[in-house]
Amino acid sequence: MNRKFKKNILCIGAGYVGGPTMAVIAAKCPEYKITVVDINEQKINDWNSGNIPIFEPGLEEIVNQVKNKNLFFSTNIEKGIEQADIIFVSVNTPTKTFGEGAGKTADLQYWEKTARSILQASRNDKVVVEKSTLPVKTAEAMERILNSGDDNINFQVVSNPEFLAEGTAIQDLLNPDRVLIGSRETPEGIKARKQIVEIYRHWIPVHKIITSNIWSSELSKLVSNAFLAQRISSINSISALCEKTGADVEEVAYSVGSDSRIGDKFLSASVGFGGSCFKKDILNLVYICESYGLYEVAEYWENVVKINEFQEQRFVRNISKAMFNTIANKKITLFGFAFKANTGDTRESAAIYVTRELLAEHALVTITDPQALDNAKIDLKDHIQQLSFESDPYQAAVGAHAIAVLTEWDVYPKLDYQRIFDSMEKPAFIFDGRNILDHRKLFEIGFNVYPVGKPHLNHF
Repeated sequence: MNRKFKKNILCIGAGYVGGPTMAVIAAKCPEYKITVVDINEQKINDWNSGNIPIFEPGLEEIVNQVKNKNLFFSTNIEKGIEQADIIFVSVNTPTKTFGEGAGKTADLQYWEKTARSILQASRNDKVVVEKSTLPVKTAEAMERILNSGDDNINFQVVSNPEFLAEGTAIQDLLNPDRVLIGSRETPEGIKARKQIVEIYRHWIPVHKIITSNIWSSELSKLVSNAFLAQRISSINSISALCEKTGADVEEVAYSVGSDSRIGDKFLSASVGFGGSCFKKDILNLVYICESYGLYEVAEYWENVVKINEFQEQRFVRNISKAMFNTIANKKITLFGFAFKANTGDTRESAAIYVTRELLAEHALVTITDPQALDNAKIDLKDHIQQLSFESDPYQAAVGAHAIAVLTEWDVYPKLDYQRIFDSMEKPAFIFDGRNILDHRKLFEIGFNVYPVGKPHLNHF
């Protein structure tokens, strides 16, 4: 028996944003039919088979509650567009690798193909929602494409950027700090905006739903990620100074973060930030500033990325210097490869850079990670013959000269480091790139311990 739904919502893109977001909307809005489409047939097959292609705590349970009830996954993009009242666009917008703006601005070719597909398949008025992170004024380009037809179909473009953190995406969706919805300040634009507000009002208090003009919404996403990355680069820059002066970066961060004007979030020193958003969005912001002639502003934000790259480089230099200025033919085991804990995502992970630099010094690298080994093999496919991959951290550490902790997985502080020490070559080193281990205890076991932004603990 066919169920009658109040509205049909389509999401184009079944990735890290589209899949989880639509699953939560389906769970909270049972009167809406939600369809997620993607050109990647294997990805859709995985969603339908129960072999969810994304590791995200809590996601599988929600998908199983609503799949084939009011949440559906399909490769039939044209049919999905034709039937939809509201279309969320959540396609990939990677950094451009060619031509003007290469290395900085977003590559919008997939986004434009999607806009043209929407125009070609539409038979009635639609609200099109930008979910992908896009440069400011992209909505204007989408409007021009959608309104280039001659069928008198009305399209309203709304910006609803995602503010999800991988590893906590489901909680971020269920209880967000805010939901931002931007539109044109016309009667038609405000009417479209209200339709998106109505979706989120099913479970989010109205005071957390922020509405704005569409340009403010597009820019707010880039600026939010830039500010978060800026905090990480700021504390990482200070970690280098702490190591030179004997200060403890965690004590400094605690003191600074106790100031209510500053706050304590994103002040953990580490080997560097990664993920699909921070670097990409900052460089996008840099390019936009440059395009408007704001070169000083562009340089300011570009330095946030440069400090992150400096931190990655410094981490590898510290490994080499500590191990008597040579790591050739020494086994170094990386604990973690995902860019952060509770995800299998390795995009822009600091571990990629660290691995390549270690291999350039002829080190023998073994990688272990609870979720990211398959992606690690893809990221390092050009070096696959030079690497070892091991799911068991104890086995990965056997015969190693050093361990480098690159992801803050909960499992790593709980390991038996006496057992690990006994299995390693001596002298044994640990480079804690996330400052998650008990450094004094490791030193007492016999390790030479190198945290980030703290005094080193050496036996010589």
